[in-house]
Amino acid sequence: MSSAKINAAIDNLKQAGVRITPQRHAILEHLIQSMSHPTADEIYKALEGKFPNMSVATVYNNLRVFKEAGLVKELTYGDSSSRFDCVTTDHYHIICDSCGKIVDFHYPGLDEVESLAESVTGFDVGRHRMEIYGVCPDCKRKH
Repeated sequence: MSSAKINAAIDNLKQAGVRITPQRHAILEHLIQSMSHPTADEIYKALEGKFPNMSVATVYNNLRVFKEAGLVKELTYGDSSSRFDCVTTDHYHIICDSCGKIVDFHYPGLDEVESLAESVTGFDVGRHRMEIYGVCPDCKRKH
């Protein structure tokens, strides 16, 4: 599944006129295979052994290109670093208060929240974001 997603993402970038460098391919592959919503620094650290001449700026620049192409979403939570999510369909996140792990989940019942908000408030709703916070199973076991 992930190789098909990587190939589709590469095709999307090529159609947008983006050159596929080895670093760009590796960053994209890491994002798609990692479901951990990594930061740019985490991506850099994961790939620096394979690409010793790559800088953190290269990672940030590529993430910006991916974001502009609609391949990733940038997640910002409070004052912490941005995290990047390659799942761009509507879904929600649960975030560990202890270690910061982010896990995706989908709850179809929440799809109606935008239309409900519009009818109650009169707003024209364009998007919404929901975050749930708690302690993940790994951190529960540690305590």
